[in-house]
Amino acid sequence: MGTVGDCYDNALMESFWGTMQLELLDTRIWKSRDELANAIFEWIECWYNPYRRHSSIGMHSPVTFESLYRPSDATE
Repeated sequence: MGTVGDCYDNALMESFWGTMQLELLDTRIWKSRDELANAIFEWIECWYNPYRRHSSIGMHSPVTFESLYRPSDATE
């Protein structure tokens, strides 16, 4: 991410792990490692990546941003 010793090196990952811990890991007791692994995969791929809002795209989620700026499929 940055240069060695840069104070912002870990900020993105610390934010990600903190969000995942709050919204997923601490919500229940997991019965097995496989159950937890599946839940983490589902949380990342089905919610975190497509639906979290980004400041760089006007506080829209990637799904919303793409729908706003994708040309319509209808032909005139």
